[in-house]
Amino acid sequence: MGYIISDDAKDLLGDIKNFCDKEVREQAKEYDRTGEWAEDMYNKARELGYTALEVPEEYGGIGLSRIDIAALLEEMAKADAGFAVTMSATSLAMKPVLIAGSQEQKKKLCELVLDGKMGAFALTEPDAGSDASAGRATAVKDGDSYILNGRKCFITNAPAADFFCITAMTDKSAGVKGISMFFVEKGTPGLSTGKDEDKMGIRGSHTCDVVLEDCRIPAENLLGKEGQGFKIAMQTLDQARTWVGCMAVGVAQRAMEEAIAYAKERIQFGKPIIKNQVIQFKIADMAIKIETARQMVANTLNKMDAGIPYGLDSAIAKCYASDMLVEVTSEAVQIFGGYGYSREYPVEKLYRDAKIFQIFEGTNEIQRIVIANHVIGK
Repeated sequence: MGYIISDDAKDLLGDIKNFCDKEVREQAKEYDRTGEWAEDMYNKARELGYTALEVPEEYGGIGLSRIDIAALLEEMAKADAGFAVTMSATSLAMKPVLIAGSQEQKKKLCELVLDGKMGAFALTEPDAGSDASAGRATAVKDGDSYILNGRKCFITNAPAADFFCITAMTDKSAGVKGISMFFVEKGTPGLSTGKDEDKMGIRGSHTCDVVLEDCRIPAENLLGKEGQGFKIAMQTLDQARTWVGCMAVGVAQRAMEEAIAYAKERIQFGKPIIKNQVIQFKIADMAIKIETARQMVANTLNKMDAGIPYGLDSAIAKCYASDMLVEVTSEAVQIFGGYGYSREYPVEKLYRDAKIFQIFEGTNEIQRIVIANHVIGK
């Protein structure tokens, strides 16, 4: 099954599959081991425009639908979750500008992305994880500038980012209505990044702190108006959650394919273990869950393209798909048996990669709060 995509997307999907087969799938094993930044791999991907898939056609993009992009991102995630997260993180960083930016800001952003530049979205802080409203970073107006101070953490792509969308308090007394959103470019004095996190999974994606020390930016870098930052961030995450679900489907699809291939070759009691109904049922359950998650993603993306409210759908897609991913990768390890626990086989890495999908872009506990609020009402 899968997504129904345009002819242009089918051609690009073939190109991405070939790229991932040649440049990502095997290389990712080494980057997973060392934790090094895959500079050559990512430079090639940027040159091919894989970070710019979500640039709107009116700003020079190639005009793909969100369903088209989902098929491409799923293929990237099948090759390596860290690679897909890195590619999609620039799209995440674009969203605040596309949601709330002026025409000039949108044009500038899209020119940067089309030129191969990468971005990062900086919301999370040491004391503001699930409670994003508890951020302490500040932005003080000073003439025709803002001066930013604070620390962000767990920021995907930060070490390689050329631009950042950053939340900061412009009015501490106003709670969430005192949070604003800013566009900050790499090289701005007072902006620096910390040490890469030594993560359990998606080790091909790099994550670190972003430090703001008297970081002065032009006042025109404010996105929207003062006090709209929290709303912009939540709108950004509403969209981003669906893409998390999309990547989860890709990783799960890879896990199922690896499990099938292994089960056809592994001989026990005189026959391939795939001949056992218990293994067949495991595979069937994987397929059911993967396709269900894929169609949840597709439904949400269709609503986005149609301009129909999708907040509930996005939370469901993200929550279900990421829970599904952990279940599917766990079952894949089980089918491999003891070999599945060895780094010599691919499912061990897939299992480690899976866990973060239940955490980033809002933990699944937060997703259930969002879902309950939509369903139950106030």
